[in-house]
Amino acid sequence: MAIRILITGGTFDKEYDEITGQLFFKDTHIGEMLELGRSRLQVSIRTVMMIDSLDMTEEDRELILQNCLKVPENQIVITHGTDTMVDTARVLATAVEGKTIVLTGAMIPWAFGSSDGLFNLGSALSLVQALPPGVYIAMNGQFWEWNRVRKNRELGRFEEIEP
Repeated sequence: MAIRILITGGTFDKEYDEITGQLFFKDTHIGEMLELGRSRLQVSIRTVMMIDSLDMTEEDRELILQNCLKVPENQIVITHGTDTMVDTARVLATAVEGKTIVLTGAMIPWAFGSSDGLFNLGSALSLVQALPPGVYIAMNGQFWEWNRVRKNRELGRFEEIEP
C-alpha cells in the first residue's frame, strides 16, 4: 500500500518574494523533492492546506485529523510548520489508532536552495515504514514520540523532553 503524504504548509513550502521580501505560499514542492531524491516509493499526496503553523487553528488541526482517519493508508507523513507541530501531533495521538504518522518540516524554505527539507522528508518516509503505529516527530536525522519532544526556539532545533 502507498504511503500517504499530507501537506499542510509551513516553512517547507514557503516561497520568497524578492520585491517585497515576504514569504508566501504558492504550490507544494513535494513532487519536485521526491523526484530529486529519486524516491521509488509509492506515495499518494494530498494538499490539505498551505498555511504557517502559527496561523493554524483548532479547526485546521481537526481537518488534518479527519484526513488521517479517512485515508486508507496506515502510513502517513505530514509536512507541517515546526512552530506548532507538536500541538498537531497531540491532537492526532488522542484520536488515531493503528496508523503510523510522522510529522516533519523544515527550518529553511525549500525555495532557498539550502533547505533541510529534503533530508527531513527522506527521513520521515523511511521512519514511517519502520516505526510501529503511533505519532512521531522527525527532524534533522532524529525522531521522537510526539510527547517526548519540543522545539527549542532559542537554539532552532528539536530536543527530547520527559513526557
